[in-house]
Amino acid sequence: MWNEIKNKKLGIRFSRQIPIDQFIVDFYAKDYQLAIEVDGDSHYHDDAPQRDKVRQQRLESFGIKFIRFDDIDVKQNMGWVLNELLIWIGENT
Repeated sequence: MWNEIKNKKLGIRFSRQIPIDQFIVDFYAKDYQLAIEVDGDSHYHDDAPQRDKVRQQRLESFGIKFIRFDDIDVKQNMGWVLNELLIWIGENT
């Protein structure tokens, strides 16, 4: 995914693996306060969904907006992922 969004390929600047508060987000567009999370298999087991929810709520309390994608979509349906991002960008710029 990084190769598809780096260098302002979608018109906005993303950074990768950015620490915010006590967490690290996968991708972050500072100018839009947008975090993109790619959820792999580990996000669906044990207490991971609850931890993700708490983490996201904490970061949202700072005004950060989230878009979450399943890693299967990132691997197998990148066109759809990029289209979803472009829609979000269009609605928020």
